[in-house]
Order: sequence, then C-alpha cells, then structure tokens
Amino acid sequence: MSILQVRQNIIEQLTPLYGNREALLIADMLLEKIVGLPKTALLNLNASDLWGDKQIALNAMLSQLLEHRPIQYVLGEAWFQNMRFYVDERVLIPRPETEELVEWVVREEKSGLSPTILDIGSGSGCIPLSIAKKIPNAVIHSCDISISALEVARKNASDLGLKVNWHHIDFLQEAEWKKLPKADVLVSNPPYIPQSGKAEMAIHVVDYEPSMALFVPDEDMMVFYEAIARFARLHSSQGARIYVEIHEDLAENVRECFLRSGLRNIETRKDMQGKERMIRAISGL
Repeated sequence: MSILQVRQNIIEQLTPLYGNREALLIADMLLEKIVGLPKTALLNLNASDLWGDKQIALNAMLSQLLEHRPIQYVLGEAWFQNMRFYVDERVLIPRPETEELVEWVVREEKSGLSPTILDIGSGSGCIPLSIAKKIPNAVIHSCDISISALEVARKNASDLGLKVNWHHIDFLQEAEWKKLPKADVLVSNPPYIPQSGKAEMAIHVVDYEPSMALFVPDEDMMVFYEAIARFARLHSSQGARIYVEIHEDLAENVRECFLRSGLRNIETRKDMQGKERMIRAISGL
C-alpha cells in the first residue's frame, strides 16, 4: 500500500463529517505532522513508513477527528500570520478573517512612534503577538477574562520570543478598566455570535471551542462593542483608533453603536469572501 492509499483512506473516513474538500486538507495536515515532512515529500513514501509509533499516533489522532475534535486541537497547533501558535480547548482556533484584521491594523499603525496598543480578548495571543512581531516599536497589552486562555497566550509569547503585557480582567466590568493602560490603538475580536446561532454551527465548533469566546446573549448582542466604545471614549488617548472584528450580519448595528458612543470616521471593510467583517473608528474627534 502506498502513502497515497493511506491518505485516501483517511479522506474517505473524514468526508462524511467534514466534506471532501476539508477532509483532504485535514488528511494532508495529519500526515505532514505524523511523518514530519511536507506534502510534496509524502509522495515518495510507502505505508511501511507509518509503522510503529507513527501508526499508533496516526490512529489516535484519526480517532479524535472522527469524534469531531478540530484538527488544530488534535495537532496542538494553528498557523496565523506565518507563525505557529499552540492551541487547545482553552482558546479559539485562529481564523483567516482575523488575520485580515491584523493586517489592517499593521498597515495603518506601523509608522507610529511607539504606539500603545491594547488587544481586548487575548485568546491564544494570535492578535497581540502578531502585532508585536510586525510593529516591534509598539508597546502591546492584552486582556482576557480567562486565566486558562492567558496561560496559552503566555506560552505562545514565550515560544515565539515576543513581548506582550498580559492582564487578567473582566472587560465588561468598568471598575477593572483602571488596570489597563490608556491606549492609542484598540483591537478586538470579541464574542459576537448570538446564542441562537449555535444550532446552525458545526459540531466541532460548538462542542470543542470555548463558548465564552464565541457567544453573546440574543438580547444583548452588542454588549462587547458597547463596552469597547465606552472604553475608547473614557479611557483611551485622544484620537485613538479602534479596530474590531464583527459578525457579518451586525455591521450596521455596530456602526450605530459606535456613532451613539461618539466615535467618528467609522469605516467598514469586507473580508476576502466579500462579507462585512471589520470596522475601524476613531475616538475623541
């Protein structure tokens, strides 16, 4: 049996759960991790190269995938901005649209003179650490309500050799804002999916990714955007820039929320899929 036959067998097992296209991608990620070689090199291998510990590891990982556990958690890694981040069930899996948010921030802010940048909702640390890498003169802070998430973020900071100041706070509690710096730039990918949206989401998301980082009450979907806007008005530098990721159906709601809070120069941007997924605003003007 060739390695391609092994690959096809994996794809056939995963397709009913993930669809053929995603099953193919997952199979390649799995084999590259197990063998330790890129996809192009796998073509020269035989199934015999997967005997022993590698076969045991492959079977164990495949079993987890068949239980809907996301491939990123199975492998313990996710790539973001060309960097490898450790991830597990304590944090969200980084998404491509969040990379677009980071790229927007970097493009607009990299020429600033040592800006203070605050990320709200650390998670794996992918946003603040990517910004720290690309704007080395910036002073980066990041906060999260989850101690477990901050443990993952700190591990990634250590692994990547990057500096971020981490803060454990509940951002929705205004009394805790005094623990945070007055920032020139705010960036956030906050929870924004309504609880009622769970029924339409994939099992591997709902069952494995942290709910507190995904969902907000149906009756209070703007809760984080309202808090961010108020923080920007009361606790940020004059003319601070605010960059947030949004639900594709909430662009107008977030825009109105920001306008009511006194933010100005509000700009909405679409992601690569043509969906409105990012907003920038300016405070104090």
